[in-house]
Amino acid sequence: MQKAISKLYHIPFWLAYHYLWWVVAMGNPWKAAHSILFSPYAVKFAFYVVLQAVAVYFNLYYLIPKYLEKGRLKSYIGYLGITLLATALAIVSGYYVSAWLAHQSVEALFGRDTNCFFYFFGEAMPSTLASTTLAMSIKLTKNWIRTERRKQLLEKEKLETELRFLKYQFNPHFLFNSINSIFFLIHKNPDAASSSLAKFSELLRHHLYECNDELVPLDKEIAYLHNFIALEKLRQNSGVTVVTEIPDELPPDAGIAPFILMTFVENAFKHVSKDRNSRIEIRLQIQTNMLELAVSNSSSPEATRQAVHYGGIGLKNVQRRLALIYPGLHNLAYGHHDGVFQVNLRVELSPLHTISATQSAFQ
Repeated sequence: MQKAISKLYHIPFWLAYHYLWWVVAMGNPWKAAHSILFSPYAVKFAFYVVLQAVAVYFNLYYLIPKYLEKGRLKSYIGYLGITLLATALAIVSGYYVSAWLAHQSVEALFGRDTNCFFYFFGEAMPSTLASTTLAMSIKLTKNWIRTERRKQLLEKEKLETELRFLKYQFNPHFLFNSINSIFFLIHKNPDAASSSLAKFSELLRHHLYECNDELVPLDKEIAYLHNFIALEKLRQNSGVTVVTEIPDELPPDAGIAPFILMTFVENAFKHVSKDRNSRIEIRLQIQTNMLELAVSNSSSPEATRQAVHYGGIGLKNVQRRLALIYPGLHNLAYGHHDGVFQVNLRVELSPLHTISATQSAFQ
């Protein structure tokens, strides 16, 4: 209902559009206005305005999203043809209604052949085609402008995100603690130190070389997540219990925007309370093409506020990034309850051969 009310400003446009056609046909704007307002022609005018508007919006908001945008071209053309045919036939009936209300014959009122095929092929159908084409052109132009603006925002957001990750993700404190932990582990457990150093190397490689595309393979992003968790557990050394449930089998062709998942895990480690009973839980599930991530950590209200607004690149900034990359394809919820801060993310995975279908989809 609210969406329909928001389109009321279109009414003056359609009135002006049809009035201009009458001006062109009659050659006199005053005569055209008088015919519309003070003659039986007003009924015919109303039929044109109302029925063509209905056909236009039925096409824009039902046929295009349901058929054309989903690649069902034959079905779209068929239903569009039926819509145009039905609209033109209904408009033709307006001629006869006008004549009936004026107590005149159609020939006497309009000065033309009473054959309804003339009104259908000569006036109603061409006019309906013109208004539908105009509306589609306006809609496609608006979508193109919106897509171009979103591309610019994505480019800007990508640059800002890269800078923030360089500043926060691999800050000197993280590097120093990880290297220092591996250094001391060399003397205690050389095998574990070697394994940790390999994880650290994979972490750097993914961050520097493998995450420059808009989509990265999901398995590599998950491997990066595993390595980060292992190094964080190594350097935490504070008795924090870390529980992870991440499936081994991942869709082979699935892609995801880099560092989307990483942000929530980083915030959990950064803002977990340092009590003896502190706990971090990371659970990930994949059903068909839908990924679900749940991350929770022991936290105080102040730590939660820091995580939301300032931690890592900040959950507020992640929300903005998700809105740009996955518009209408994700759901993010987070909150603090009973000493636990929890984040739940659902996001629709994209195939790797798709460079971001959301950037070209109509809204």
